[in-house]
Amino acid sequence: MKFSFVTLFPELISGYFQASILARAKSKNLIEIELINPRDFSKDKHKKVDAPMVGGGAGMLIKPEPLFDAITQIKKKSPDAHTIFLTPVAKPFRQNDAKRLSKKSHIILVAGRYEGFDERVPELLADEVFSVGDFILTGGELPALAVCDAISRLIPGVLGNSQSLKEESFEEYLLEAPSFTKPDIFEKKEVISDYLKGNHAKISALKKLMALYKTRYFRPELFNSIQKIDSETAISKILK
Repeated sequence: MKFSFVTLFPELISGYFQASILARAKSKNLIEIELINPRDFSKDKHKKVDAPMVGGGAGMLIKPEPLFDAITQIKKKSPDAHTIFLTPVAKPFRQNDAKRLSKKSHIILVAGRYEGFDERVPELLADEVFSVGDFILTGGELPALAVCDAISRLIPGVLGNSQSLKEESFEEYLLEAPSFTKPDIFEKKEVISDYLKGNHAKISALKKLMALYKTRYFRPELFNSIQKIDSETAISKILK
């Protein structure tokens, strides 16, 4: 899988791939990282890429020409590359999106700055537009990295234990159940006793039940979506 980051600050991206799991994935050629700076495509002698908004408004926008040219250059070399713009004014990025996108061979992640992009660029070039949450950041680099990370870890070979993917949050529309390690008692807090008894069928059933309760408490809208998917059988199936 190749990831091309289009960003005005490539140094914010590069450091993330110098340690831990994604560094190993990169060294094994499971993922490839490319950094493209729209400033390199600016016709301005000072490499300026921002301009005031037409019609007024606070802040500046990334101009369409350098951004368009940067993405177009990537697409000329890789016509099938899937282009994603990161912006707060978009649909939420979900685990199912990460699963679907992990089957792609090349993804372009476009990180905004200032007040965002000229709207014509995503209209012309975006395959998808995503938000990572209902909050505003100083730039799109963190969301781009989040999307890349979520997709990369689903690529075969990136994680040491692929079995762990099956037990994570959102795999059954639920948050993951509580987990514990040694010691059995810490600061007078005990590990759930049934976890210690070795009955794996009972532990599995208990984890499903606790995942359900955790989802209902922390993410009621997610819990309600389970009921909407199949109000008759979804919850009973989880509790089997």
